[in-house]
Amino acid sequence: MQTNPFFSDWNTPFEMPPFDQIKDEHFAPAFEEAFRQARADVAKVASNPDAPTFENTIDAMELDAEVLDKVGSVFANLSGSNSNPTLEALQREISPQYAAFHSETMMNAELFSRVDTLFEAREDLDITDEQKRVLELYHQMFVRAGANLVGENRDHLAKISQRLAELGTAFTQNLLADERSWSMTLSHSDLDGCPNFLIASAKEAAKERDIDGYVITLSRSLIVPFLQFSPRRDLREKAFKAWVARGENGGETDNREIVAETLNLRQVRANLLGFDTFSDFKLAPEMAKTPQAVRDLLMAVWKPAKAAAEKDAEKLTALMHSESVQGDLAPWDWRYYAEKLRKAEHDLDEAELKPYFQLDQMIEASFACATKLFGLTFQPLEVPLYHPDALAWEVKKGDRHIAVFIGDYFARSSKRSGAWCSRFRSQSNLDKEVRPITVNVCNFAKAPEGEPCLLTFDDARTLFHEFGHALHSMLSDVTYGFISGTSVARDFVELPSQLYEHWLSVPEVLEEFARHADTNEVIPSELLERLLAADNFGQGFATVEYTASALVDLAFHTEPVSTDPMQKQAEILDRIGMPSAITMRHATPHFAHVFAGDGYSSGYYSYMWSEVMDADAFEAFKETGDAFDPEMAQKLYDNIYSTGGSKDAEELYTAFRGALPKVDALLKGRGLDAV
Repeated sequence: MQTNPFFSDWNTPFEMPPFDQIKDEHFAPAFEEAFRQARADVAKVASNPDAPTFENTIDAMELDAEVLDKVGSVFANLSGSNSNPTLEALQREISPQYAAFHSETMMNAELFSRVDTLFEAREDLDITDEQKRVLELYHQMFVRAGANLVGENRDHLAKISQRLAELGTAFTQNLLADERSWSMTLSHSDLDGCPNFLIASAKEAAKERDIDGYVITLSRSLIVPFLQFSPRRDLREKAFKAWVARGENGGETDNREIVAETLNLRQVRANLLGFDTFSDFKLAPEMAKTPQAVRDLLMAVWKPAKAAAEKDAEKLTALMHSESVQGDLAPWDWRYYAEKLRKAEHDLDEAELKPYFQLDQMIEASFACATKLFGLTFQPLEVPLYHPDALAWEVKKGDRHIAVFIGDYFARSSKRSGAWCSRFRSQSNLDKEVRPITVNVCNFAKAPEGEPCLLTFDDARTLFHEFGHALHSMLSDVTYGFISGTSVARDFVELPSQLYEHWLSVPEVLEEFARHADTNEVIPSELLERLLAADNFGQGFATVEYTASALVDLAFHTEPVSTDPMQKQAEILDRIGMPSAITMRHATPHFAHVFAGDGYSSGYYSYMWSEVMDADAFEAFKETGDAFDPEMAQKLYDNIYSTGGSKDAEELYTAFRGALPKVDALLKGRGLDAV
């Protein structure tokens, strides 16, 4: 036990996890001891003979489970970004243990009695507004976890929670296994007509898998450009079908039965807690509040988006037929002919653009915007990290240490797909100032050694998006970790990230940081004008594939689902008139947002809900005539980026902007208002 780094203080820079000392074999004994200590902490608070006070109940719970927080944060991050069979096996054991511990805690009658007593007396307590908010959220958490249930219902809910944790872990690992196992080996001639950056990425992917030649994998950063540029329709079809078949290939990694069981258990859980549907349960604490509010938003966007996509489909079909390719436009054709159409309509060529979007330069651009807006500086750190590709910076505001930021940008077989923001430590100021350690994880295609990593404009937007989440985490300045950083309503959490994307498109940012990889020349003004003019190109397609996924997610959690969720998916898509040449952005068997855990279940709409606000929020800067207006930036910091969940999301946004926006802002931002 003495040699296990989780059982000692971390005398490292900024008390970072000692990654060079942490080994796979440390996690199991660390979890065993951490759960023991955490249960003892809960029992101590629950059995306190003194009358409940905010300090001896809420503060005490906030300071509990220190070791569990340490080991859990490191394990969760490595399980997603640098996994292996040992960690995956332990994850299958640990996830239901976490669920069991959470249920035990939330259903501890003595503990809930103390919280409930404080909640009922909250108007008479001598506490701050933030403490009152924390108390209300604690009480809500207990109630929504079943604290008011008794007898068999209580036991049933606890078992459901454990089973859902098992299913979410299995879903994630099956998806990673499918992504890891599939690749398409190509010869150089198979890549004829593809740009050099795609050929180089395919060669690097082959090298990572110890394969001679060139490889296309299921990483979005590799397969999307292949679908955009490969003139080989047969190869595009093969790659596309493998991409959309993740999680439904039969055998041990098939996710369809997992989805069916998950949906059933979520419905039972909602009913036990007094809700008609899981969506009613899930949306109650969010900004949207009701399934109907979500449906209204999605359908308001669906109709113009579908109309725009159908117009584009006609153009793409005509273009395809002009090349003597007969028949209907297929999903594996869309990106290829859309790239040709973009070239024809906007004179834009991805191969011409990409050299101006070097990863290193885009990282610097995201930092520079944070410097101008919030006065932050970023100093590289030479510290041990969990993978050689990861980088770290100390983030400061003046002389004050704000956070450690870790960037992990490249795709690899040990990392799940997608892009996300997480943390190894959250911010809090309860018994001492604790500053966060925040990480952005992306899956950009790695360039050959010695060559710069080149991004698409969409890749660069993803980088800014995740860094917006990181800023929300790093700039947090509240007392309680329970409400710090991104601990806000699910349909509010995407506002800081999506809003930050807007600064990538500010001309002065691109004029400084969009520099050619070979010549270091700034992007030409006429090319920049064409790029920005084409910003809404293909929005019909993008909006349809996203909105279809959100509508399926909502219907899954508001309507009865048979034992075959794929049949239900087909029914929903048929009902809304899904264009045949477009697929859902995330088909059900690989819809990790919804089925890898509870995070975005019945909540995938939240990106669009937040987009209504982010379009309106950036308009506030436009109205000043300065994208970096100091007064507006301070207002943004005071009401959005530093406040965590210390106030209701609607109250936070209204304090910044004066009122909540309408869907018109989103339609205008996506260029769909005139459709």
